[in-house]
Amino acid sequence: MGLIEAIGRGPVAIDTAPFIYFIEENPQFIEPVSALFQAVDRGAFAAVTSGVTLLECLVIPYRTGDHTLAARYEALLTGSRGLTLIDIDRPLVRAAAQLRAATGVRTPDALQVAAALSANATAFVTNDRKLPTVSGLQVLQLADF
Repeated sequence: MGLIEAIGRGPVAIDTAPFIYFIEENPQFIEPVSALFQAVDRGAFAAVTSGVTLLECLVIPYRTGDHTLAARYEALLTGSRGLTLIDIDRPLVRAAAQLRAATGVRTPDALQVAAALSANATAFVTNDRKLPTVSGLQVLQLADF
C-alpha cells in the first residue's frame, strides 16, 4: 500500500519534514511527498498543517539569508490549493497543553498533533518516530513508504 492509499479520505495533517523534503527535493522522499502534494492539489483530500511548520521551515533560510527559499516555503504553506495553515491560537494552545500533559510529547509536536485533531484529520504524515499514539489519528511515517 502506498502513502495515498494509507491516508484514505482525509483530511490529512502534514508535519514539517514532508514540506522540507518537497521543496528541497530530497531524493529519498521526493516520490511519496510529490504524490502527497499532487493529491492535495487535485482535491483528493484536504490537508492541514500548523503555524509551527511555517516557523520551522523558515529558520534555516533566514539563518543563511536565503530569502528566495524562505519565500518558496511561505508560498507553499500559505497559498497551496487544498492546504490550510492552522494558526496557533488560544484554543489550540490549550489542546496542545492537554496533549503534552497526557503524553509528555514535546511542545512543537503537541501543537502539530493538536492542529491535526482540531481539523478532524484522520492521518498525520511525518518522519518523527517520537510521536505518541493518539486515538483517531493514524501516524504515517514517510520512511515506511
